[in-house]
Amino acid sequence: MADTYAYKVRDKAGRTVEGTLEADSSALVANKLRQMGYVPITIDKKQSRSLNRDLNIPGLGGGVKIKEVSVFSRQFATMINSGLTLLRSLQILASQTDNKVLAGVIDEVRQDVESGSSLSHALAKHPKIFSRLYVAMVKAGEVGGILDEVLAQLATTIEKQVELRSKIRSAMTYPIAVLGLVILILSAMMLFIVPMFKGLYKNLGGKLPLPTRILIAVSTWFVTLLPVIVVGSILAVIGIKKWVATDKGRARWDAIKLRLPIFGALVHKTAMARFTRTLAVLLRSGVPILECLEITAETVGNAVVSKGIRDVQTGVKVGEPIARPLEQHSVFPPMVVQMMAVGEETGALDELLDKVANFYDQEVESTVDALTSLLEPLLIVVLGGAVGSMVISLYMPMFNTIKMIK
Repeated sequence: MADTYAYKVRDKAGRTVEGTLEADSSALVANKLRQMGYVPITIDKKQSRSLNRDLNIPGLGGGVKIKEVSVFSRQFATMINSGLTLLRSLQILASQTDNKVLAGVIDEVRQDVESGSSLSHALAKHPKIFSRLYVAMVKAGEVGGILDEVLAQLATTIEKQVELRSKIRSAMTYPIAVLGLVILILSAMMLFIVPMFKGLYKNLGGKLPLPTRILIAVSTWFVTLLPVIVVGSILAVIGIKKWVATDKGRARWDAIKLRLPIFGALVHKTAMARFTRTLAVLLRSGVPILECLEITAETVGNAVVSKGIRDVQTGVKVGEPIARPLEQHSVFPPMVVQMMAVGEETGALDELLDKVANFYDQEVESTVDALTSLLEPLLIVVLGGAVGSMVISLYMPMFNTIKMIK
């Protein structure tokens, strides 16, 4: 997978010479040029080769899924554990990875490592694929000489994250689909069905029942203001997204999610599972405690929980135990605080955090099952009630048709 590099050099006579060479890295090009007696001035990688590789067309893939990173980590760990060299492992992975984007990134990582960079430093150049958590654990594995173990832990951690996301997605898919169906059906009736009955009843004359009059008034209002509703909804979504993108908005939004009547418990348990799992993995990998807390605060996914973790980090800097600042934040359940306190006392904090993470994983699964069983009949009732009430309101005047005819 050699790339083409355009170079500009100076020869022994002081003249400038330009040309191209194929090599795996710019460092190898520079070494080859020096062996030829040239002094390198500039070495630039041509983009023609990587253009097709990095071209991402929306809707046609091109991204790297977290599950693919998990598979890469698992295979990488197996190869390192089997005695293959780092460069050889990366070369094999780059050639056998189906995702072209990920294959290209792995090849770039291999080139950086071949040029003298550490693996963690090479991975850090691709933050969209390898998170700070991933890079920190790899760095700890390099320092401790347990890179294969750390990569296996990373693969397990990512697999658990994928499993957790799929559970939450399965809980949300059905309600969103039914809600969308309800909105579609009601909108269609308001736009097309109700106006037809409105014209019919207008020709018949007479006074319509109250439910029918209300339904026709709502339909008239809906048809008249439909452009405003559509544009307003789009602007509202854009405005909310921009607000959530700010630090203050994100903190407020995350706090609201935790207080939601049905889904708040699921959001809270998911945040606790992610917090305890991430911290346990980092501690077990040998990452320094302050860096563990910093990375966990960035990756936990909830601003309220993140604030509590940063308070812990501040306390640890001045010598406080980890559990004490957590007590000041109601978002951390007493069980989590007490387990962390016991873990500090016994020196087995990572093991106890793993147990807490497993507990919350099971709690998330139970909550998802409960929500699914609760929401399915509830949404069916809502759908049937909404459509049924509209049909009844439309046909009520039919029972008094004779009285309405003048």
